[in-house]
Amino acid sequence: MVANINNNPPIQKREIFGWAMYDFANSSYTTVVITYIYSAFFISTIIPQDSVLQDTYWSIAIAASTILSVLLSPILGAMADINGKKKKYLLWLTSVSVIFTACLFFVEQGQVWLGISLLVCSNTAWMLSENFIASFLPDITTPKNIGKISGIGWGIGYIGGLLSLVLMIGIITVSKDKNPELYIYQNQVAMFAVALFYLLAAIPTFIFLKERNVADTDNKKQNLVSLLKVSTKKACNMFALVKKYPSLFRFFIPFTMYSAGISVIVKFFGIYASEELKITGTFLIITGAILQLSSMLGAVSFGFMQDKVGAKLTLQTSLLWWLLGLLGIYYLENISLFFTMEIKQMFIVIAFIAGSALGATQSASRAVVGLITKKEDASLSYGLWGVFGKLAIVLGMIFGPISDAVGRHNALIVIMFYFLIGFLLLRLVPFDTLPNQPHR
Repeated sequence: MVANINNNPPIQKREIFGWAMYDFANSSYTTVVITYIYSAFFISTIIPQDSVLQDTYWSIAIAASTILSVLLSPILGAMADINGKKKKYLLWLTSVSVIFTACLFFVEQGQVWLGISLLVCSNTAWMLSENFIASFLPDITTPKNIGKISGIGWGIGYIGGLLSLVLMIGIITVSKDKNPELYIYQNQVAMFAVALFYLLAAIPTFIFLKERNVADTDNKKQNLVSLLKVSTKKACNMFALVKKYPSLFRFFIPFTMYSAGISVIVKFFGIYASEELKITGTFLIITGAILQLSSMLGAVSFGFMQDKVGAKLTLQTSLLWWLLGLLGIYYLENISLFFTMEIKQMFIVIAFIAGSALGATQSASRAVVGLITKKEDASLSYGLWGVFGKLAIVLGMIFGPISDAVGRHNALIVIMFYFLIGFLLLRLVPFDTLPNQPHR
């Protein structure tokens, strides 16, 4: 049980479980829709094969939803801080994401813009929900265990992603080459199934997670229009937090750079594996499941590492891990020849090793925001974390047009550049002076 803070009820383990279950639930969306299944299906089937803008179309969907979330994130975060209803906003955003994900069932071959529109709606809501669930983290942790609990939450999230992929194995049973019509139908059914998975898995969050945010009594009775004005004004003044938390914005600069690299990997992994290495069907799903397992182990182990050695060393280690993994994929053919392994098998080995850094980098970054800011600024601060994370995605989506121009393999250099710059800039962040850094 976590210590009682600000006269709130004691934090029970079931509340932490409820919080972590949201990572379990929404990981199904990004795993199935964005990273592995629908991304590859969208490129290979929805977009006409004679189009020269295949990766660019996917980048448009991701970038558009990202920009929308950037615009809405600080406003919704400020509104939640004012009226004390973070949980209500989380419920609405979850519902929107689930509904539009299910509607991907109706997208047919050639209906590129319908698919993009539904992706924008579902992904925007999903991104905003990420900010709100993250803002609960300081409410249910202490500075001494925030890294561990954040890592556990991310690790449980990867279990959710893994199980959603196992579900896909039972739904998508044929390849496009053998039975195109059935393949399309099964992928459409998969979108409805993952939406249902997301909805049902999120129920424990809304049962066990308590609303500990206290409403601003001066604004509590305002109507929606006036509340929106107050929230917008507060959001517009968000950069006043530079003076209050200078370390936060110094951290957000390298965070944006290396997160751009992560965003490319997450959004294009399935596309790269299926289009460049011809890993498709059940084999692609199994590859994704292996990577989910690796990411889960990395999130939990690096979370414990952060509580022992600190956020700076944890993040730097994970970024170097990424660079080594990307170099391995860039020189995949040579490494495969050296170890006398098939390219596909070698790719899975490297992806498993490098993938352990995925959850570690994301989890540690989320925990750092909680180490810097006070609880009363949690929603707005995590809203800003979301804004910079989304700006990173927009930056990362440059990969799409570059990939169409020079090829996916050569475009890997762009990802390595993001991680290298992030690593170097991270050295300038004063981690030892973070306000909530636990004494060792």
